[in-house]
Amino acid sequence: MPFGSMEATWEPLFEGMRKLRGSWPARGWSWDGRLACVSSSFGADLEAKARAAAAEALPTVWTSTTLVKGTPQLRDVAEKSGGLRSGQLLMTGRTFGSILPFGLWWPWGDGLTISLRVGLGGIDMSDEPYQEFRDLFGVSL
Repeated sequence: MPFGSMEATWEPLFEGMRKLRGSWPARGWSWDGRLACVSSSFGADLEAKARAAAAEALPTVWTSTTLVKGTPQLRDVAEKSGGLRSGQLLMTGRTFGSILPFGLWWPWGDGLTISLRVGLGGIDMSDEPYQEFRDLFGVSL
């Protein structure tokens, strides 16, 4: 079913994502095909603003030590991305049915750059509403 006819249904899922995109302090987003996520890299000087923007959609923060208390779906997202290392975060939003919105906060080894990858766990990237999710961030495959 096209997104337009389901807009009201998907709205709670995308409300926070729109806020994140609207307040994002860095340049645009790109597609990370390896992890099926949108991705943006930014300077460490924007860390506080980026964390605040990410919290709009992904308010719950998990670390490598707190992840053991997470759900199997949450641990699966972390495992599929290579696990969490020290300093990395897995940020999550409210689940929407089987869909888990998540963000992977990855500081680079240079101490100057951080990446945020945002995706939807629990569905395949060819499933609905992934296309609408990519459209929201202005990226294509």
